[in-house]
Amino acid sequence: MSLLFGYIWLSVLTTSEALPSYYTFAVWAVALSCIIELSSLIVQLVASAFLFVRLKIILDSIMIAIRTITFVPLILQNPENALLAFGVAQLVAAIFYTASHYLYFHYYIKKLNKCKLKRRMSLKDSTDEYVVREFPFKTVKDFLPGQLTNKESYLDKKLTILTWSFFRQGILKQILTEGERLIMTVMPVLTFTEQGTYEIINNLGSLAARFIFRPIEESGYFYFTQMVKRDKPVNDQNPVKIQESVNVLTHLCSAVMSIGLVVLVFGQSYSSTLLWLYGGTKLISHLPVLLMRAHCLAILLLGINGVTECYSNATADSATINKSNLIMIYESIAFLCASYLFAIWFGPVGFILGNCVNMSLRIVHSTIFINKRYKDTMYHPLRGLVPKPMFSASLLIAALITNVSHAYFFPDEKLLHLTIGVIMFMIVLVSWIYEHHDLIRLGTNKWYERSNRHKKSD
Repeated sequence: MSLLFGYIWLSVLTTSEALPSYYTFAVWAVALSCIIELSSLIVQLVASAFLFVRLKIILDSIMIAIRTITFVPLILQNPENALLAFGVAQLVAAIFYTASHYLYFHYYIKKLNKCKLKRRMSLKDSTDEYVVREFPFKTVKDFLPGQLTNKESYLDKKLTILTWSFFRQGILKQILTEGERLIMTVMPVLTFTEQGTYEIINNLGSLAARFIFRPIEESGYFYFTQMVKRDKPVNDQNPVKIQESVNVLTHLCSAVMSIGLVVLVFGQSYSSTLLWLYGGTKLISHLPVLLMRAHCLAILLLGINGVTECYSNATADSATINKSNLIMIYESIAFLCASYLFAIWFGPVGFILGNCVNMSLRIVHSTIFINKRYKDTMYHPLRGLVPKPMFSASLLIAALITNVSHAYFFPDEKLLHLTIGVIMFMIVLVSWIYEHHDLIRLGTNKWYERSNRHKKSD
């Protein structure tokens, strides 16, 4: 499919604009890197299922470092051949990422077969017992495609239905997350220059989602699947676990709401400064700054959606999940229509507004599920989405002062403008800590418990 769509992009979806050097090479490099990286998807899924969390973090970090180390010297040596440097860096990173997964599990399985690795398991009486690790793969060849032994038919019926269900859900998820790129590709609503500007701002703005919100979402999903049972009402479950899970959900909602509000408030006044530091004076024109400011709103909604949706997906029963798949179809249609109309009316910023509509619909769907789940109980986990009064007041004051500072001191007095922002951020941070001392204490206690546990295991 990567090769097919690469051919369509180059040969069918032509443009009147002159293409830069090595543009064709860059397109095929991206298509080939997709094939290479997806060939390790099975190994990545196994790593996630068996909780190789540290492996994922290390390999992702090394891949980013290798891509950067490959790209920077090439671009410094020949700035005019930026697409050549990009394509080479993409291929090198994809080859490393795929090979490293297979090499690690080859080493792991070999070591496992030799010495039977053991893992520590905590028992109910607070003691630890070491048991043999259970890992069903005996060789790296087990990760490769194969055929199961089926008595009734050539294909396993249950696996076929499950695969088709995942495929449909994957298509819907892809539309919900990458729908604006689909519109950009199929419908010429933006020029290549506007698309490039949008991608720069989108990649820069998505750093918060990658490094802050995604780890919170993944950890929260795993935690809630362990604490809350899908097929039982809340009142029929362990009250201690439910109370703890409600507290965690409340604190997560409060944390992402606070982070999102800080980004939204300070992003309006310091988008220009950030873009100037990132790309120089070329990026502080009207369009990039407007896109960055709009993206700050999307970051707020993205954080809220990540937490509420991860809880819904982790605790919903099969009937609710099937119903959610149907709702996702309507959300996808609404997202595509909103993105297309907003792009026609407002230009590139319309895609960000369309994404905000998408996130808002998903947040509403998730919050309805959570409220219904705790309807007949004493718990109100979504109260964490309401910011505390002192924190809200400090944000309003910071918004006023930083906007005045931007109007008077940017771009002539950038350092003074930045200093004012740092001072206001410290005031906001102090007010947040004062009103969330219980969360700080909880986090500190958990950190001490984890440190002591590691010391005992060593």
